[in-house]
Amino acid sequence: MRLLLLSLALITAHPAAAIRARHFGIAPGPMPTGPLNAITDVPGVAVGQFTLDRGDTIRTGVTAILPHAGNIFAEKVPAGIFVANGFGKLMGLSQVRELGEIETPIMLTNTLNVPEAAAAIIEHTLSQPGNEGVRSVNAVVGETNDGGLNDIRARALSIADARRAIAEARPGPVQEGAVGAGRGTIAFGYKGGIGTSSRRTPEGFTVGVLVQSNYGGRLILAGVPIPPPPGKTAARVSADGSIMIVVATDAPLSDRNLTRLAARAMAGLARTGSAFSNGSGDYAIAFSTADSVRRTAARRAASTAYPELGNEATTPLFIAAADATEEAIANSLLAAETVTSREPGTDETRRAVALDRALIRRLLAAAGQPAQ
Repeated sequence: MRLLLLSLALITAHPAAAIRARHFGIAPGPMPTGPLNAITDVPGVAVGQFTLDRGDTIRTGVTAILPHAGNIFAEKVPAGIFVANGFGKLMGLSQVRELGEIETPIMLTNTLNVPEAAAAIIEHTLSQPGNEGVRSVNAVVGETNDGGLNDIRARALSIADARRAIAEARPGPVQEGAVGAGRGTIAFGYKGGIGTSSRRTPEGFTVGVLVQSNYGGRLILAGVPIPPPPGKTAARVSADGSIMIVVATDAPLSDRNLTRLAARAMAGLARTGSAFSNGSGDYAIAFSTADSVRRTAARRAASTAYPELGNEATTPLFIAAADATEEAIANSLLAAETVTSREPGTDETRRAVALDRALIRRLLAAAGQPAQ
């Protein structure tokens, strides 16, 4: 019993030790991962999360991704966005597309708390030393609708909750599953959530991905179809829903090639069985942390030439983004635990069950996929 308690304590203290896709032999592509197999393997990237469980109806949260530890408004990062299906609300989209850069933390949350997350970003940005004269901030906030488990109309997240996620952002292991912005999400009828993964290219660059999975279709893991949750048929699992994908790299890319990199995340999404339905919001944001392409005040004030990888050098990065996205989604599902709540105003219990890990092992083993 003492050994069991110690093991549980270690998993709690070190989120990267929790159940992940690699425990099932799911390891898409030929490239190695970074040390943590997380978006935070990209130098400078930090992640912070706030999870809100209140009573028996509130199951939601917020996740913050910081491209670097400095003043992001003063040292903007080149970025690109790709939208496969736009039934969603990505705040800040138009300016990122227009200028090819991000100047704030990226926040993920639920659909109706986007304003609170944006306000937290604005407050954080205005409070940074050196930003005393700032009068315009392009807050970047992505969302998925967690109303299947969360009383979303209560708009329970506060600005202070979102600011806490920014303040607590750190490099290192990233907690996955039903946490942060993934607390109330559902994917393929199962409990979805936050997942992350990374790849190292042969040239020594790192690509990291973080997802908020909340979408539908027919689930596929490592090429193996996974049946819907008990009591549901494929026809009863909604094809609608959304996913937010954040891609980070330390490769010196232009915003044009970062847009191309974001598009490749959709290849990884497709491998998991996404329906890309009319009612889905399928968004990917990609940015580079390379110092050489960071858009500092001095560079923005002058005629500046930015070094960048040419088109012929992007293929390994594209492959890395697709593979890391596929694995991040698998991690979001396999790390998630069952979450229950109550339908507001009723006595009806709502429940999103976790994947049956024993069943997954059997299905993958039958398909010749060795578990690790």
